[in-house]
Amino acid sequence: MASAKAFLRSGHPPTLFAAFLYFDFSFAVWVLNGAMGPFITEQFHLSPAQTGLMVSIPTMAGALMRFPLGVLGQYIGRKSAAIIEMLTIIAALMYGFFFVHTFSNVLAMGVLLGTAGASFGVALSLGAGWFPKEYKGLAMGIAGAGNSGTALAAFFAPRLAKVYGWSNVYGVAALFMLLPLLTMIIFAKEPPDKEHQTLGQHLKCLVEADGWYFNLIYIITFGGFLGLATFLPSLFVSQFHMAKTEAGTLTMMATLLGSATRVLGGWLSDKIGGITTLSVVFLVAIAGIFGLTTSPSLAATTLLFMLCFAALGAGNGATFQLVPLRWPLTTAIAGGMIGEIGALGGSILPNVLGISKQKTGSFSAGFAIYAVFAIAVLVVMRLVARRWTRTWVGKGGRAMSPAPDSSEVIVPVSPAIAV
Repeated sequence: MASAKAFLRSGHPPTLFAAFLYFDFSFAVWVLNGAMGPFITEQFHLSPAQTGLMVSIPTMAGALMRFPLGVLGQYIGRKSAAIIEMLTIIAALMYGFFFVHTFSNVLAMGVLLGTAGASFGVALSLGAGWFPKEYKGLAMGIAGAGNSGTALAAFFAPRLAKVYGWSNVYGVAALFMLLPLLTMIIFAKEPPDKEHQTLGQHLKCLVEADGWYFNLIYIITFGGFLGLATFLPSLFVSQFHMAKTEAGTLTMMATLLGSATRVLGGWLSDKIGGITTLSVVFLVAIAGIFGLTTSPSLAATTLLFMLCFAALGAGNGATFQLVPLRWPLTTAIAGGMIGEIGALGGSILPNVLGISKQKTGSFSAGFAIYAVFAIAVLVVMRLVARRWTRTWVGKGGRAMSPAPDSSEVIVPVSPAIAV
């Protein structure tokens, strides 16, 4: 209790709550097509590969928009950037409500839904910007727990689609986006950690090797989380022939667990270090993904998915405990880039699983390929972590103590790579 009070007193809780709500509702909008995938697949008679493409387009579009929004947030303020984005999301949803009637329209709408996926870097930087280094992991975890929006979409979208039709869900979502918009306008305050730097200085993280190591890590943790969240309703319906609303409920349970463990991952990383936490969660996720290659029963599949989501969610929190330690003055920019590449990675799994199902009749090959990829990333992370703990972070990935203030930050030099 004393620790919780110290955490709340150290920052600005209303801004953290506004950032969480902004990310939560934006994330729900971002994965709407995935949540309604079984309805859209049924109406347009899509193949597994077409379904994988359809649910991955918002992921790819949102990923490409994340970095530009992060840059905008650095120049006009993260609160202002968040407000502008939410207004754009509402406009996009109204387009979906009035004009989406064909599969081509659905694909175009997927690009517009990507607008909602751009919220990540701004939301986390805004929410955690008021908090000191020793609480960054927890603050980032709370703001990042807004990926629980996947659970909102997975639970409510199929039920609304069943009653009102899937295209009308866009209109309902537009109305609900007013809640985080008004909360942001009324309660949030721009954090004091803004540093005026040139565009070149902001973009430096793009050509630093560390940035791309983080990208690989986040392709697995967040990309895996997002890929599973968007494809899971269609997978449950395809593999187990269950009702669409039941598939949504199971997806909601799994994604909600992963969102909760994101907070746990951030808190645990503050205690034992982000590198240590990531190592553990990678091993757990890899074991869960390999378990899915055996095409187990519905009960076993659901448990394995929940295990994977729990590990990947904690991995997301652990990753973003490390990011503000590595880039203390350009967290939004670095977070935007890492979030962008990680979200692009979220398009890998739905397409790999869809192609695997179409070519082999099973999802097993797709899961096996992804598990091997995760092993390779874990090995790379353990190798580069040796240098990290000698330069900018403490043992296991904990913040160095005593933590320097912003005027004394030592920005490590990492070898640049060609982009």
